Amino acid sequence: MFTPVLNPPQTGILGVCSVVERTKNGKFYPSMGLSLTYDHRALDGADAARFQRELMDYLENFSFNLAIEGGAI
Repeated sequence: MFTPVLNPPQTGILGVCSVVERTKNGKFYPSMGLSLTYDHRALDGADAARFQRELMDYLENFSFNLAIEGGAI
């Protein structure tokens, strides 16, 4: 994990770590760390948290979302 550094005039930057295999209850799953740095003067913390939550939901259901956008469903 790391914290991306904001350089003016940027208002936000997303740090993406590599995908690693983790285990839970004997099952393997892919895990990827995300770090969001943003300027609190330009963006409210609730909006930033909402963005990160929606991004996480999209990435967790990536193949399903890809199928919908591709017209397979």
